[in-house]
Amino acid sequence: MQTAASTGADLQALLAPLGDAQYTADRCSALADVAAEIHALKAARRAVVLAHNYQRPEIFQVADFVGDSLELARQATRVDADVIVFCGVHFMAETAKILNPGRPVLLPDLRAGCSLADAVTGEALAERKAELRRLHPDLAVVGYVNTTADVKAECDACCTSSNAVRVVEAMPSRHILFVPDKNLAAYVQSQTTKEIIAWDGNCYVHHQITPEQIAAVRKALPHVRVLAHPECRVDVLALADAVLSTSGMVRYAKDSPAHEFLVVTECGLSDRLLLEVPDKKFYKSCKLCHYMKMITIEGVRDSLRTLGPEVTLPEDVRVRAERALLRMLELGG
Repeated sequence: MQTAASTGADLQALLAPLGDAQYTADRCSALADVAAEIHALKAARRAVVLAHNYQRPEIFQVADFVGDSLELARQATRVDADVIVFCGVHFMAETAKILNPGRPVLLPDLRAGCSLADAVTGEALAERKAELRRLHPDLAVVGYVNTTADVKAECDACCTSSNAVRVVEAMPSRHILFVPDKNLAAYVQSQTTKEIIAWDGNCYVHHQITPEQIAAVRKALPHVRVLAHPECRVDVLALADAVLSTSGMVRYAKDSPAHEFLVVTECGLSDRLLLEVPDKKFYKSCKLCHYMKMITIEGVRDSLRTLGPEVTLPEDVRVRAERALLRMLELGG
């Protein structure tokens, strides 16, 4: 999604439907000033800004591309720039660095981690993989992109929520160790005849959404279309009209004849939907990811000013992780 600089009035008009008290006229005017500086710095630095769908809405206004994990991974292989500023969490910036070893990749706040990525380490995965291969010599390891570089380095292929089933189906093995999200693993198992062995991890944001919350909205709005992310629990997915990645939800909302949707994922996606599909209604059964919200527009500006903080990786880890990512791009469509 290409974006352009906005005036204070333009930005206030875009953000007004969000109903967030922090977006006052004065705040929006200040955001517009920061955005203008970012656009000037991008031109001076020959930099691009990549942003995940869960970012703050004002960051969408300075991003050169907004997307889900798969789209951002693809975009990271195509950018024509000297510098990449990644607005997302740490593993995402690592992914961009894996695919761009010759370019600096900046993450505005290095504290922006991920509870799901923290659920597995490369060392623990290597041990578990060795144990399981004694039982299942054909075992393949598919690692969700929401993992650190050292975990990707232990995987045969990576996947995202949008292509996980395709990647698993394309692997030549019957037994698949799927790391680290047990909810996504359960969803994949429901879509394949292969045997999925799940790691015991979850995204704290999606895992705390309950079927009772969905049922309450359905009761009040029986016509609403429920769009759920596959990181949600199985009992939540059972109530959804469609199980989709974040960008899949955007496409569905744009193309569907329906006009009201319940968005069951991190709340940042609702902000993007409100901005891009203003003629439809979106209700939130979602939670905020405090890691994603660590990235601010001021932090993006400061990264471009100082060209830091920079994400770095040991080259041997980067090369092994790159193989798994390229395998995903090959198999995942």
